[in-house]
Amino acid sequence: MKNIIAIIWDFDKTLINGYMQDPIFQDYNVDAHEFWTEVNALPKKYEEEQHVKVNPDTIYLNQFIRYAKEGKFKGLNNAKLKEYGTRQNFYAGIPEIFKHTKEMLKNDAVCEEYNIKVEHYIVSTGFAEVVRGTELMDYVENIWGCELIEDDNHECISEIGFTIDNLTKTRAIFEINKGVNKEKDITVNSKLPHELRRVDFHNMIYIADGPSDVPAFSVVKARGGATFAIYPKGDEKAFAQVEKLREDDRIDMFAEADYSEGTTAYMWICNKVKEIAESIKQKENSKRVGNYSTPTHLV
Repeated sequence: MKNIIAIIWDFDKTLINGYMQDPIFQDYNVDAHEFWTEVNALPKKYEEEQHVKVNPDTIYLNQFIRYAKEGKFKGLNNAKLKEYGTRQNFYAGIPEIFKHTKEMLKNDAVCEEYNIKVEHYIVSTGFAEVVRGTELMDYVENIWGCELIEDDNHECISEIGFTIDNLTKTRAIFEINKGVNKEKDITVNSKLPHELRRVDFHNMIYIADGPSDVPAFSVVKARGGATFAIYPKGDEKAFAQVEKLREDDRIDMFAEADYSEGTTAYMWICNKVKEIAESIKQKENSKRVGNYSTPTHLV
């Protein structure tokens, strides 16, 4: 097992103030509230009309494709989605905290000796292509998100290729644990002993914004990792949600969505990285003591 500290981020309302699709709605003059109202009504509609269950987390993808085919999102392809990555409304301190946490252990000789390093991952129910277009990719190891297939002329999105919902985020976490994104011969179902897994759960920090991330919070926290929630400043409803998560022992801590140096979020995340690094050092030192203990005479 490598000595990697993995910081795993949600995207919407965790790294950005709002939803990644907001600039798309603005450009195409589509009412965002009306769009999401339609989306939220689809599960009941399809169950009543066709007796079909749909995934409420990802049914919005069908609506995006429908709008594209109808011309409401004319010319929306993966290249355009990627361009929208440059127009995301990041909270203060993003991406600076990504850079800082990756570099903060580099001047520590013991961390260097034991190859202790920080990696960032993004796991989102939003568009993977939008995330790929952001400046965060300079610091991110890998991302999981929804992927769309274009028509034959690559002019417009036309099919769903891959989805991530709030439950399958946990699959991504296990893939990070096993190193699926790094080792070609390993899958999420591969049976690996603990010592061969790439990222120990104890070395994970999961950061998200609310109740929809309970499955991911639970997986990480139950296995010894750290969990942290974010809420927008002044949003009483969001505050109540993350406070309930804390009361239910889903998260270790929460703070206002500001990652600037000196804020609670900044200090908690940085301190947790240092804490995990110190724990790794102690484990590595204990291995050496165990391997090189002085033999004594039997009595």
